[in-house]
Amino acid sequence: MKDQTTTGGESTVLYGYLAQFDKVDELLVGAARVRDAGYTRWDAHTPFVIHGLDAAMGVKKTILPYIVFAGGLTGTTAGILLQWWTNAVDYPFLISGKPLFSLPANIPVAFETTILFAALSALVGMLALNGLPRLYHPLFRSRAFKRATDDHFFISIEAEDPLFDRESTRKLLESISGRPVEEVEDEV
Repeated sequence: MKDQTTTGGESTVLYGYLAQFDKVDELLVGAARVRDAGYTRWDAHTPFVIHGLDAAMGVKKTILPYIVFAGGLTGTTAGILLQWWTNAVDYPFLISGKPLFSLPANIPVAFETTILFAALSALVGMLALNGLPRLYHPLFRSRAFKRATDDHFFISIEAEDPLFDRESTRKLLESISGRPVEEVEDEV
């Protein structure tokens, strides 16, 4: 259960802790230490892509390619079935002895529906897997976090993590970053 406090009529709960780093190497070491400690609800925030950060965090491969493949396969099937239904079943029109349904003639539409469904499933799948759209995040309340888009690196651990403990988590982050750890609160 989160600790709830009330100040000035505003009720807040502890969202988690935020640790700040100055260098990429420090962040990578810190991410590996947090991963090895067993935390699962945490993230690293950087102003640019850092190669090796996913491995240091222990991030698993995404299922998005499978979602996109399923969307593309659905598009292919839908395109071919639509053309088969309209040309061979719903309104058969025999022209010069040609077959009512011929796969080569229907490839362009099937290709286009494959691309359309794959692209839409990629967009919807990415948004769903990332929990977007999310217009507000508790870390936006931190003054130091504004530097995450400029020149500093951060690790945040959420209070909802099963291993989260106010003292031990704070000590871990302070030992990693060598700086005071910031408590981040969220409105209820």
